[in-house]
Amino acid sequence: MLVWVLLTWTRTLEQLTVGAAVSLLIAILMAPLGDVVAPWSLLRPRRLAALLGLSATALAKIVVANVSLAARVWRPSRPLRSGMVIVPTDQRSAAGLTIVGLVSSLIVDNQLVDVDRAGGRLQYHAVDVPDRDPARARAAVNGAIEHFLPPDPARERHASKDAT
Repeated sequence: MLVWVLLTWTRTLEQLTVGAAVSLLIAILMAPLGDVVAPWSLLRPRRLAALLGLSATALAKIVVANVSLAARVWRPSRPLRSGMVIVPTDQRSAAGLTIVGLVSSLIVDNQLVDVDRAGGRLQYHAVDVPDRDPARARAAVNGAIEHFLPPDPARERHASKDAT
């Protein structure tokens, strides 16, 4: 419904009625595709805290990266070490990898290029390549974002089997 209002940019009774009808029709057509997480589940305290933490962290990293990039543009004497960096990830699910990839790519320092789901690695193009040590590179690129995501259930099952 919100998308309809934003697309039409009109709030007349007719537009809202058509928007509600289209929203209902889409919901009915999508229902057989499977279970989805209810939007109000974001209001659970743990999820809300994680969402707020992720948002604040991403926003802070975006501001710092933009100021750093602006300083590089205005002071070209600053060294520029652009290149590719491969960092480990704990995420294996499509949802987890999507969140990490999208949020980390909003930060102008690093843009996601490739995902090695089985190997647990993400490849980024970096404006300023971080330390080559995988643990430090992960901390600089995607670690702060993954901190707020739940652990991957498949990885936990695999780890618990290894422990027994």
